Amino acid sequence: MTRVEDLAEPRRPTQNVLELVRAALPDLRKSDAKVAAVVLAEPFGVLESTISEMAERAGVSQPTVIRFCVAIGFSGFQEFKLRLAHSLALGRPATHSVILDSDNPGAVADKIFDYTLTSLDWARQHLDRQALNRAVAVLAGAQSIEFFGYGASGIVAMDGQQKFPLFGVPCRAQSDSHQQIMTASMMKPGDVAVVISNTGSNRQLAEAAQVVRDSGAQLIGIVGAEGIVSALCDVTLIVETLDNTSVYTPTISRIAALVVIDILSTAVAMRRGEDHIARLSGMKRRLNTFRSGETEGNED
Repeated sequence: MTRVEDLAEPRRPTQNVLELVRAALPDLRKSDAKVAAVVLAEPFGVLESTISEMAERAGVSQPTVIRFCVAIGFSGFQEFKLRLAHSLALGRPATHSVILDSDNPGAVADKIFDYTLTSLDWARQHLDRQALNRAVAVLAGAQSIEFFGYGASGIVAMDGQQKFPLFGVPCRAQSDSHQQIMTASMMKPGDVAVVISNTGSNRQLAEAAQVVRDSGAQLIGIVGAEGIVSALCDVTLIVETLDNTSVYTPTISRIAALVVIDILSTAVAMRRGEDHIARLSGMKRRLNTFRSGETEGNED
C-alpha cells in the first residue's frame, strides 16, 4: 500500500498567464521585464500584435520577446498568445486586481470582487465533472461523513458539517490533528472522509488520510493541487484558483472550496428521493420560523 513518505512532491496548479508574468517579473532580465510590463499594461493589445510589433512596443529586439516567453515557460510567442487569450477569456485579468497601498476602500472593494469572480470562473472551468459525479456517488452511499482540514481549510470542513441536513447522514468536522487520527482510526467500510487542503501537501493531513485508507473507509479530496494528499484519495476534486502572492491576498481558495461543498451537498440531497426532500423542506420552514421569531400557522 502506498505510504505518505513514498509519495511525490505536489504539482502546482496551472496559473493564469498574467499571474505567471507578474510572479516572474522580479527575476526577469531588465530587457525581458520591459516585455512583461507591456503584457501587464495592455494584455488585449498583445493578442493583436505580431512579434515585431511587440518588440517595438517594448523597445526591445524580437529575440528578446522570444526569450521572455521561454523564461515564463512557453515555447515561443505564439504559444504565449494562445495561453494569454485563454486566460483573458475567463474574465477581467486578475493581475489588474492587485491591491496597492494607495487604493481607497472603494478601489479595494472593486478589486477584491473582480479577483474573486475571475478566480471562481477559473475554478469552474477547470473542475473535473467526472470526478464530481464520482464524489457525489460516494457521498450519496456514505453511512457517515467526516471532514478533515486545517486553518482556512478547517473552516471549509466546518461548513461541510453545517450542511449535514442536506447529506442526510451523521456528519462531523475535525480540525485538530490528534482528533483526526483518533476519528480516522475508528472509521470503517461504508464511511467517507473528505480531506480538504489548498496546497495538497499537508503532511499531517496526509497521515490522517493514510489511517482512513487503512480503516477501509473511502476518501474524497478537495485540493488546490495534486500532491501527497490527493495521491491517497479514491476521488480527487482539484479546485484550481489563481495564485496571488501579494501581501493583501483575498481568501480565494477557501471561497472556491466552500462553493464545492455547496455543490456536493445539493447534488447529494437531490439523490435522496422525495421523502428526504420533504424533510428538508420542513427543516427550512422551521428554520425560517425560528429566525423570524414566529410560530408556525401564525399568519397576519
